Amino acid sequence: MPWTRDEIAERASRELPPNAVANLGIGIPTLIANHLNPEDKVVLHSENGLLGMGRFPYEEEVDPQIINAGKQTVTIIEGGSTFDSAQSFAMIRGGHVDVAVLGAMQVSVTGDLANWMVPGKKVAGIGGAMDLATGARRVIAVMTHRDRNGNSKVVDACTLPLTAMRCVNLVITDLGVLAPDGEANAFRLLEMAPGVTREEVVAATAAPVLDAEGSPPQ
Repeated sequence: MPWTRDEIAERASRELPPNAVANLGIGIPTLIANHLNPEDKVVLHSENGLLGMGRFPYEEEVDPQIINAGKQTVTIIEGGSTFDSAQSFAMIRGGHVDVAVLGAMQVSVTGDLANWMVPGKKVAGIGGAMDLATGARRVIAVMTHRDRNGNSKVVDACTLPLTAMRCVNLVITDLGVLAPDGEANAFRLLEMAPGVTREEVVAATAAPVLDAEGSPPQ
């Protein structure tokens, strides 16, 4: 069975090393906060001005003044702090965010990212994703493998406007975990969701797929 949105988030949470400063983008990435082990002391950064973001609150914990970048109410861990957006983006642009986990519309074999324009929808603007994609030390894209029309979002070359070029290190979809390999012009298949076959991943990917060692999956 393909991973659910929550299972994608849980899998992505395992990519955040202990003591890392991580930024979670809007959508599936926000669910990661509920799967982190407190003992790992991962510090979550939110671009609207919050360091030390916690899980989503229970009903009795909701404070409408404590929100993430997607305007969802969240909690703050002990020792967390708030500040203005200018300070927040100074952290991002200064290279102080270890990992950014972002949603994506498309990711290419070279690690190009397109995640700000939804086809057929009104364009609201690129937001902070451009800064995160270029300022974070490592970028993980999380998304469904296909869009609602059945088109692959894991592609040879992006056809949507780019957020940033050659920035994505890892892609986690409902079908598995892949790494862009620009030198091979392909994706390396590192892991599959339980019950998903290599053939299903290959069929859903609009680009060549290699195994972890760089050979075509058998």
